[in-house]
Amino acid sequence: MSMRLYVSRDAGAVAVGADEVALALEQAAAKRGVAIEIIRTGSRGMYWLEPLVEVATPQGRIAFGPVTETDVPSLLDALASNTPHLLRLGATEEIPWLKRQTRLTFARCGVIDPRSLDDYRAHGGYKGFERALSLGPDAILNEVTASGLRGRGGAGFPTGIKWKTVAQAKADRKFIVCNADEGDSGTFADRMIMEGDPFLVIEGMTIAGLTVRASKGYIYIRSEYPHAVEAMNAAIAAARRGGYLGTDIGGSKQAFDLEVRVGAGAYVCGEETSLLESLEGRRGIVRAKPPLPAHHGLFGKPTVINNVLSFAAVPFILAEGAKAYADFGMGRSRGTMPIQLAGNIRYGGLFETAFGVTLGEFVDDIGGGTFTGRPVRAVQVGGPLGAYFPRALFDTPFDYEAFAARDGLIGHGGIVVFDDSVDMRRQARFAMEFCAIESCGKCTPCRIGSTRGVETIEKIIRGERVHENLALVEDLCNTMKFGSLCALGGFTPYPVLSALKHFREDFVPAPTTLQAAE
Repeated sequence: MSMRLYVSRDAGAVAVGADEVALALEQAAAKRGVAIEIIRTGSRGMYWLEPLVEVATPQGRIAFGPVTETDVPSLLDALASNTPHLLRLGATEEIPWLKRQTRLTFARCGVIDPRSLDDYRAHGGYKGFERALSLGPDAILNEVTASGLRGRGGAGFPTGIKWKTVAQAKADRKFIVCNADEGDSGTFADRMIMEGDPFLVIEGMTIAGLTVRASKGYIYIRSEYPHAVEAMNAAIAAARRGGYLGTDIGGSKQAFDLEVRVGAGAYVCGEETSLLESLEGRRGIVRAKPPLPAHHGLFGKPTVINNVLSFAAVPFILAEGAKAYADFGMGRSRGTMPIQLAGNIRYGGLFETAFGVTLGEFVDDIGGGTFTGRPVRAVQVGGPLGAYFPRALFDTPFDYEAFAARDGLIGHGGIVVFDDSVDMRRQARFAMEFCAIESCGKCTPCRIGSTRGVETIEKIIRGERVHENLALVEDLCNTMKFGSLCALGGFTPYPVLSALKHFREDFVPAPTTLQAAE
């Protein structure tokens, strides 16, 4: 009798012992004379259950978790004798947290072997690419545009318009660039898809190359993601061997190849023009726009720059049709968004669903409230430059326009939860300090404004001329918001001003008994 087991090789799972569990399973099986096959997958995104071990059965996969090394002997005994085990979670696909999702982009993540091109194709991979070949560039553009897909990196710009601009540009060479510099706090969707389903990113970028007639693409990954770098390089090599990258992709007589470039860890290189500077071998400093990268991008050529999740959404759109994708969502926010739940939360992980679910549903229902059990006080959405929302705004649906109407950002879909012990003055200070550290230094509002912001908020914390300094912070924020060259300085005011607006009591000292009597 042979057993097939699935254990994640995702960095999040490895961090809590997945490698040790896989090794312990091999050793314990060998000791018992039991034949097992261990397939290392990506993660399902239920991080509180990692390391998760799945067992293949005729009825489907059965999940156990979280499994430690010491659990392995009893787990193997239970499997061999077909008896219950305390860590048994039942059929993986029936776990409520997973079952209630709408997984379009992450459908294969945690299911397939991310190193196997055959496994990817067996689960519908390259179906979108094959249809794209039959459609041709103009029809591909129509599909992407009709799907309503918007940039998943934070800006929410319509993908079809960006691709059309590059397609119409006249040039001897064009490029496709994938922005995998995922630097926002509480976000890990890009990393998860690159580690768990890297061929999906390759397929999406290849379709983009066909559409705009680009022959070369680059994936820019931050240096803090060594597992993703390894996974993408392995998948690129496999795709090349399989004829999906190179001089004659899929027998189409068209050329397209990919290369991974590793960034040095600058947050500002998540901004597209800084990323291009870095790709070209220079320091990552923001470029003034215009010209736009779509006209004058990498090496001065027209360039499509999209986030990992944007490219990863494209194969589904081409495989199933624009309408199948656009049928999900609300308003101008179509399709699904992988929401990442992090911070002080009970059920941390990735939850993919259609746009429209409220912030409160994510935090209280899906996330299960705080890990500490204390009341939720604040939630930051959209990374370190996202606004802090109080419970009064938990009815806000996940929709680009709905968040913007309340001075917030969806960004990359990260939700970081804080309980009632949080000091919002220090959170506001952190936002300014983060900007000061990460600023490329090119523009004065960002470079100087953030440093002055740290100093001024420190005075407020010390109780020095609080009202005058609060007015100064607000003035600084307006200068940064409207005067900065890019979103780093321009969006830093979001967390600061939202903290001042919704949590004013943390900044203004309570009146003394004598003052109250007067």
